[in-house]
Amino acid sequence: MFRFFKQMFVVVILLAVYNTHAQKSNNRPKPNIIIINMDDMGYGDMEPYGATGYATPNFNRLAKEGMRFTHFYAAQAVCSPSRAALLTGCYPNRIGMSGGALMPWSPKALNPEETTIASMLKNAGYNTAMFGKWHLGSKAPYWPLNYGFEQFYGIPYSHDMWPVDYDGTQVTDTANRLYRYPPLPLLDGDKKVATINTLNDQAKLTGAFTAKAVNYIKTNKSRPFFLYLAHPMPHVPLAASPAFAGKSGAGVFGDVISEIDWSVGQVLDAVNNAGIAKKTLIIVTSDNGPWLSFGNHAGSSGGLREGKGTAWDGGTRVPLLVCWPGTVAAGSVNSALLTNMDILPTIAAATGAALPKEKIDGLNFLPVLTGKTDQSPREVLYVYYDANNLKLVRYKNWELVLPHNSQAYSQGTPGKDGRPGPTPVKPVPMALYNLTHDPGTTTDVQYLYPEMVQQIMVFVEQARDDLGDGLTNRKGKNIRKAAVVN
Repeated sequence: MFRFFKQMFVVVILLAVYNTHAQKSNNRPKPNIIIINMDDMGYGDMEPYGATGYATPNFNRLAKEGMRFTHFYAAQAVCSPSRAALLTGCYPNRIGMSGGALMPWSPKALNPEETTIASMLKNAGYNTAMFGKWHLGSKAPYWPLNYGFEQFYGIPYSHDMWPVDYDGTQVTDTANRLYRYPPLPLLDGDKKVATINTLNDQAKLTGAFTAKAVNYIKTNKSRPFFLYLAHPMPHVPLAASPAFAGKSGAGVFGDVISEIDWSVGQVLDAVNNAGIAKKTLIIVTSDNGPWLSFGNHAGSSGGLREGKGTAWDGGTRVPLLVCWPGTVAAGSVNSALLTNMDILPTIAAATGAALPKEKIDGLNFLPVLTGKTDQSPREVLYVYYDANNLKLVRYKNWELVLPHNSQAYSQGTPGKDGRPGPTPVKPVPMALYNLTHDPGTTTDVQYLYPEMVQQIMVFVEQARDDLGDGLTNRKGKNIRKAAVVN
């Protein structure tokens, strides 16, 4: 009898300890979430990823204080689809957002019925704000306030979509492709508050969006918040403020990167000064690789093949730095295969927010961030481009390239000082690459590893059945519709 009561006493104590621990876990403060998303920043455009010719002390600081990922991918190598994937956790074509960057006159937008990171966190009690470039809907009401953001200050689409030539003069020649664009608006919420008319106006954007972000952190430090800072640069046209113009020693591209690096430092300082560093998860990445046809006004793919607008790694593999002091190991490096679609479910896991009811494609990599595992939840990535063409499938350390046509920067001549060079379009044959031994994807080994080709073709057929494939005239079974813009 004594033994029975002794055992029961131990069980009661253990249950009490467990319940206390569970209660502490449930009462743990929700982390603030900050995403800083650059535009056209290539894999090799910051020092932690091998950049040379200019300094990036704040990117270095972020890598030292957090985790650097070496195999992180944007879902597609162009603005609108990539941003749709980031905010919804879905392949862009699943939600009708494939097919290239939205124009000011585009007849579609991200469907407001889709759950975004902002709407997900707003429902979980977060304050939400976005500053910078949107590019998921060119007209009201398809702007951030209708997608879960409580505040927005920025531009509706890319800042090269304006009737201004590369030298800063107004375009009057009707044959110039830029003539078709309307004046570039600056929005506060759903209201136009200014027009960006000159390169000098563009030079103020990085500083203006940074100031908004810093002030937001200061005024919202007492309640969980989600801040999305989407810098329009280093996408062309390039312009740096007087504090940075001509200072990097690496031309205007180096000046622009230096100013963006400064912006990252301002955000880090604001978080530290607010005393919220240990409860703030900071994610820094890019929407796609560099636009290489612009030569010295473009960035670097870091030795990866090709760039923006292609299915090659130079177009889709981008930097990812994650910082969460006390939770993410400082100075760590991870080679897990991950994508920007995986950010939404990871944030959901970190905050306790409910996942979208709709099907998503992202996978939770919080256990990777917290060091509970070094194994990625993802083994497969489908790389689509153009209307809905499946061009490449990555499986673990292998890439199977499917026959398609592609821009070939490597076979063209880059431009200079803001003007693009010609980029030929060339046929791409089927090929298999082993990234462990061939990160630049130069040597086709499909005839050495036919079993790997056969294995990856199973994933190819799954993708075609699920998401469709324009190259083989397949209609996907699980596609949702974008919004129709009137």
